[in-house]
Formats: sequence, C-alpha cells, structure tokens
Amino acid sequence: MLLADLLDELPDGLARQVFTHASWSERRSDSYTRLAFLGDSVLSLAVTAYLYPRLEAERFGAGRLTKIRAQAVSGVSCRAVAERLGLPERLRAAAPSAVRGSAGALVGTERVLASVIEAVIGACYLHAGYERTAEAVVEAFTPEIEGALEHPVDFKSALQELLARRGEVVAYEVTGEDGPPHERTYTVQARIDGRAAGSGSGRSKKHAEQEAARVTVEQLELQG
Repeated sequence: MLLADLLDELPDGLARQVFTHASWSERRSDSYTRLAFLGDSVLSLAVTAYLYPRLEAERFGAGRLTKIRAQAVSGVSCRAVAERLGLPERLRAAAPSAVRGSAGALVGTERVLASVIEAVIGACYLHAGYERTAEAVVEAFTPEIEGALEHPVDFKSALQELLARRGEVVAYEVTGEDGPPHERTYTVQARIDGRAAGSGSGRSKKHAEQEAARVTVEQLELQG
C-alpha cells in the first residue's frame, strides 16, 4: 500500500507526533490533532479530485458528489483504512507505559482511528507533497470509494420513507458535543413522534444524524 510506504518514510519527529494522543503529552502541539486537521482537508481534496473527472456531470451533480465523498471519507471509512494499515497496533505500541493498560480501549474507537489516519495523511503531505500523498490516499480509500459509488447510503431518507408508511415523522436532536472546535464529536438522538429512538455520534452533525438514523432503521427492522 502506497500510504504505508509514505508512513514508513516519515522523519522520526513527524512519525512520533502521528502516534501521540493529546492525553499522552503535556503540550497539545506534540499530539496528532493539528496533523489531523491538515490531513482532513488533504483527504477531502484527494477524493474530490479523483471523483470529479470520472463521474458524468449530468448524473452526478454537486449534491450527489457531496454524499458520495462524505460516505467515502466518513469516520467508518477512515477507521477501516486505519485498521488495514495496522494503525491501532502502532498507536498502542506508542502509548506511554503508564497508560498502556488502558490504551487498548482508546485506540479502538472510531473517533481516534479516524483522527490518526487523517494525521498520517497530514504528515505525509508535509513530508512528500500533495501529488504523492493524494495518489496514496486514493489507493488506500479505493474500497470505500467504490462502496460509496456502488452502494450509496442515505439512512435518513430510508428512515423517513419507512416512517411515512406508518404515518410517523422523525426529528433529530443534538444531545452532546465533545472535543475541541477542530476535533468536535457530536451526538444526535433520533426522535419518532417525540419518542427517543436511535442515537449516533459523528464528527459532523450530518454524520451523527446519519448514524442515529442507521441505528433507528436497524431497531425498527428487528422489531419487524
């Protein structure tokens, strides 16, 4: 995998920062948070630049492109790529000995792994430049990009259609916000005719709503 090769090329200082959680350092600037902020933009641009010339303008307008890109680079997608790269193991190994026992639960979360893969991308961009990094990003995310193209997911629409047949309506309520402004995680509660239903979290309110809708759809399917 090209991204793995770029990761192995990183200078020691950048590589150390990529695998430093904010709670493991006295200075936040020593952690991966700033790199993740940069990598998020590089990831979005790389996937957008890959999709734009390959999809017919008549069939793929801006709204549809936005949904495809959002699915391809979602927290779920980032976690999958991070796991293929073996980042949980590398992050766990980088944990200070004092917290290594509890690091396992931390490094397995979608939020952390999504941030780490973005930090990897940000560090690779600083080290190798945009062209090499973008090529590596597209290769790493190809399964997620293809999945978004072949099986686009819009759980909010699916839930709305399901409830319409039952004469019910859904609304979404933000019930929690966590993290600094550049690394915010939102929690959203789906409510069906005022009743609490599924809850979901995401790095944007829209993604959290999709997660809440997904959980609600699964709950309703289990109830028959």
